[in-house]
Amino acid sequence: MGEQPVAAILAEHGLKANDLVKASATPMTHKMVKRACKGRKLTGNTMRIVRDALNLCLSAKYGLSDLFNYKP
Repeated sequence: MGEQPVAAILAEHGLKANDLVKASATPMTHKMVKRACKGRKLTGNTMRIVRDALNLCLSAKYGLSDLFNYKP
């Protein structure tokens, strides 16, 4: 799928995968974040976990369409 918008958002705010893993309320791995950024096909649940962790880190309200350019 190519690099996803989530990768640009992370870079813009100086966040690393570890920041999302630490902020996540649900179990999350560094591999999930890496796959999300690279554009690997993710399940809807994984996409929501990444979105929720990012929103917690930034106190923001990003939607799935803001972070990914494909649907689960």
